[in-house]
Amino acid sequence: MQVLPRLLWAWMLALLLAAHAQAQTPFKAVPPLQGHVTDEAGMLTADERQRLEAVLTDYETKTGSQIAVLLVASTEPEAIEQYGIRVTDAWKLGRKGVDDGVLLLVAKDNPKALRRLRIEAGRGVQGVLTDAQSKRILEDTIAPHFRQQDWYGGLVAGVGAIATLLNQEKFPAPPGSTQQAGAPASDDGFALFVVGMVIMFFVIASAFVAGFRSMRAQRSLVEPGRRKRRNSNWESGATGFVLGSASSAFDDDDRRRDSSSSSSFSDSGFSGGGGSFDGGGASGDW
Repeated sequence: MQVLPRLLWAWMLALLLAAHAQAQTPFKAVPPLQGHVTDEAGMLTADERQRLEAVLTDYETKTGSQIAVLLVASTEPEAIEQYGIRVTDAWKLGRKGVDDGVLLLVAKDNPKALRRLRIEAGRGVQGVLTDAQSKRILEDTIAPHFRQQDWYGGLVAGVGAIATLLNQEKFPAPPGSTQQAGAPASDDGFALFVVGMVIMFFVIASAFVAGFRSMRAQRSLVEPGRRKRRNSNWESGATGFVLGSASSAFDDDDRRRDSSSSSSFSDSGFSGGGGSFDGGGASGDW
């Protein structure tokens, strides 16, 4: 009769030790916010990161909305949702009271149980960037690129899809903007229209290229003798076209701005604007 109490005590001790070990496992630290793109996983080249940073900086300058990209190796022991909440709490993306911030989070080496993709949507953008739309962007726009290890193409397409949705919302103009509230959008509106159209072109073209690659792979299995590998720069050219067109559309108007109208970059660096999040968004994988 004494065996059962001993087994019970041993089981309880094992639970306590497991709980203690879990409590001692340190959570991954939230990196400081120093720019729109933070790559701790080495998924982007320096040139890719700088180009994506330039586009997101210009987007914030034009609209006031902040879209940030965070790439980490893993969020273990936390699921990506819990880590994303800690990041948005620390970074406070988006403008205070407008809450127009968005975080695109990638945990490259996470186990699938903890998820590897996440969009955190600020309170103010959830009318257009719904949970369902966020899920669609992760699964239909980003994941196909990531399955080919095309990290840059997936991020460009994902950020473009997010920006296109945000452009549908009537957010207040950023401080220093020449566009007055209620006034018809002139150069600002045209620039955003151009960016939206170019982004949509890239998303559609990317889907076409993915389909073409799949068709070519199937044909190569049937006709191995006719296979001929060529290094095509079409997709990278389309990516450059998106980023270049976006920058050009913004640069022409930025030259007419005085130096006081800038984004959250200043002598003290980049920072969030005090926006708030409530867990809206979606998680995914590839």
